[in-house]
Amino acid sequence: MISLPTHKTKIVCTVGPASRSSAVLTGMMRKGMSIARLNFSHGTFEEHERDISEIRAAAASLQRPCPLFVDLPGPKIRVGALENEAVLLKKGDAVTITTLDIRGTRSIIPVTYTRLPESVSPGSIIYLSDGFIELRVEDVTGNEVRCVVVVGGQLLKGKGLNLPGAKMLVPSLTERDFELMEFALKMGIGIFGISFVESAEDILRAKEFAGSRGKSIYTIAKIERTEAVENIDSILGVTDALMIARGDLGVEVPIEEVPALQKELIRKANLCCRPVITATQMLESMVDNNRPTRAEATDVANAILDGTDAVMLSEETAIGNFPVETVEMMAKISRNIEGKRRSIRSTSFLQNLLREELHKGKITVPDTISLNTSEASDVLDAPFILVPTSQGMTARRISRFRPESWILAVNEDQRICDFAFFSYGVYPVIMDASGDEWSGDFVEYLKDSGLVRTGERIIVTEGKYSKEAGTDSLGVITV
Repeated sequence: MISLPTHKTKIVCTVGPASRSSAVLTGMMRKGMSIARLNFSHGTFEEHERDISEIRAAAASLQRPCPLFVDLPGPKIRVGALENEAVLLKKGDAVTITTLDIRGTRSIIPVTYTRLPESVSPGSIIYLSDGFIELRVEDVTGNEVRCVVVVGGQLLKGKGLNLPGAKMLVPSLTERDFELMEFALKMGIGIFGISFVESAEDILRAKEFAGSRGKSIYTIAKIERTEAVENIDSILGVTDALMIARGDLGVEVPIEEVPALQKELIRKANLCCRPVITATQMLESMVDNNRPTRAEATDVANAILDGTDAVMLSEETAIGNFPVETVEMMAKISRNIEGKRRSIRSTSFLQNLLREELHKGKITVPDTISLNTSEASDVLDAPFILVPTSQGMTARRISRFRPESWILAVNEDQRICDFAFFSYGVYPVIMDASGDEWSGDFVEYLKDSGLVRTGERIIVTEGKYSKEAGTDSLGVITV
């Protein structure tokens, strides 16, 4: 059964205490939730297993796709235990950061990164609590880093620590990450967010681990470190998708650079046919309020105009007071700006760039077909583009041009269909498209379902003449 959403931008929702019940999950899916994110930084295996079961059951009850992906924690540096629930650090205070496992106070704070003294030196800056607290290193001795508070604030246990410009002496994938991957693979999860990526090797390590377990996975490289930005081209060469994790990224690099970085990362991902998720604080005020700020609504809309495939909700749906309402608002913003995309001319860049490549003789046959498919669908006002796909790449190629049509990616493999759903405007359909009459039969199904009317045109693109060459044909079916 095809149950098309009202918006083509995918909405990723983090499942947590506020949203793990069947009723709330069903409500979020009805209002526009596309993909479920499980943040494995928190929770037990038992809780994760229950969440996975509830998400799958809710999607099955609504007869709609809702792929899951596991977000691995990576080597997140956090503040350790404190004697009190919180400590107040004031400007000018002397404070010592220690790697010892103690209970912290205002004057000495434990952290989980044992090699911290090797990563900093006098003059280094340390950020705590998502960058809201700033310390300057005065001296390093043994397992202690003595600092002065530059910008104070209230510090809670478990809050993050960032070291902008410092070399992290810990791998992006930890032993704990591999334990979590092992569990998720056994639960049938095949899509993983890789945290604190620095290079292509981090992605390859995750794929190799899954391969050693007889599994093939899709990876989402989370861009939140300076090294990842510097190595973005090689990372895009091996990852399957990208996440612009603006929280840690906005601490690792000057915050004023984040807007331009977001646009550049999305552009590169679009060119490489990699789905891209824009994340962090998109509708954060809705954790406590039933409406977002005007700036947040504008942020979501601009990310969509930039070319993001998906927008993500974190605390808003994990621990917020209005998870269903937040998803509904995200869907409203998405639907509204998508309808204005053509008048704003936000997709012309990619089309013009590919035309330039065509004139230089560098464009591939699948790119040529994808560009023409998108243009034909708009000119003919086609409601659907049918794409039988072996791995989902043709659907992603077409998706980059943001056609008005829905892209129906047809494949028999649930795994391939799940990942295809991450791309803007792509709706996966699990079926066999190997026969000669498949497209005609499928159009009849669309007609019987009331999704198309007599006289409308459907675009079909597939590898028809040479299986080795991939997608090489474009056809038009009149209903």
